Amino acid sequence: MPGQGSGWREALVEYVNARNEEDLLGPSASYRRVPDPLHRSRLLGRQAGLSRRGGASRVKPVRSEIRARLLHRSEKPSEAVCDVRLHLLHSYGAWQEERMETERIAFVRGSRGWRIDRIEPLLTENRAEAWQPEGDAEELVGYEHAVIPSVPYLNPAATQSFKSRVYAGPGAAAGRGDGWFDPSKRAARYRREEAAAYADRWWDRPNPEYEEFEVNCTNFVSQCIFAGGAPMNYTGRREAGWWYRGRDKGRELWSYSWAVANGLQSYFSHSYSHSYGLRAEAMESPKDLMPGDVICYDWSGTGLYQHNTVVTAFTPDGMPLVNANTVPSRHRYWDYRDSYAWTEQTRYRFYHIADEF
Repeated sequence: MPGQGSGWREALVEYVNARNEEDLLGPSASYRRVPDPLHRSRLLGRQAGLSRRGGASRVKPVRSEIRARLLHRSEKPSEAVCDVRLHLLHSYGAWQEERMETERIAFVRGSRGWRIDRIEPLLTENRAEAWQPEGDAEELVGYEHAVIPSVPYLNPAATQSFKSRVYAGPGAAAGRGDGWFDPSKRAARYRREEAAAYADRWWDRPNPEYEEFEVNCTNFVSQCIFAGGAPMNYTGRREAGWWYRGRDKGRELWSYSWAVANGLQSYFSHSYSHSYGLRAEAMESPKDLMPGDVICYDWSGTGLYQHNTVVTAFTPDGMPLVNANTVPSRHRYWDYRDSYAWTEQTRYRFYHIADEF
């Protein structure tokens, strides 16, 4: 972090150091040196959730590091507001977890110098998504999961890196150009290691071949699944199929299942009635999952899923580690008790992606 001179920068450095030291303490952390009482309460709430996870090695890291990057600042003689990205690296011995949290920190100048006045997390996993399907929910389920033949539209810009690996139908392969998906003639395998490799490559930065959304978790997971070889089911309707078309006449076109958390979960929950295409099976336990599988998160327990992650690795005792976006995360423990979004009402769904499409 450049410019660690006098003024509000010293208060920022003190805050980052306090956070780093307290994170190492695990459940015994008090965060007394965090000056904003409301933010201190948020941090303590996360630690309370972690303390009930079970297994000391999962609660307390053996090494912690926080790197701070200043994204934006607004300064006046007696106050300053800064957006700061905190790159958290926590080592648990057998694996290292990374995530990037963005906070807005307000500083004020008093008689004794600069101090932090308030701290606000800017990006959290429970942020409202910008798009929700229109119409009756029951009606939309029927449309979204109708088993109809469709042309899997493969956006050339979005598939440039791996378009040759994606099965677009025997018509396209034969040069007829229709691209119809015909599973009776050919099947495609899900390449789990490639889905996980894509997640590890792009967890902390957007792939420029896709649009980046402010709430990006499901767009990111869909990209990972697509990189693993899952064929798009292009219907041209937001509420139907699973597809990403790209920008057309100034509009970004994609299905709700591609980019909206509850849309993808709903698609998966009905997909095993299909005989072809992207399908997923609900599993009972996170230990039943494999790399490239998906976990869906309902923070309030109401049946509305607000976050998705993709499995990329495992702990020594077989529990999933996941990658995600919105809050960029790599090899994060699957239960998300370290998230500001997590509550006692949180419910999960574990989806195993079909091995063949």
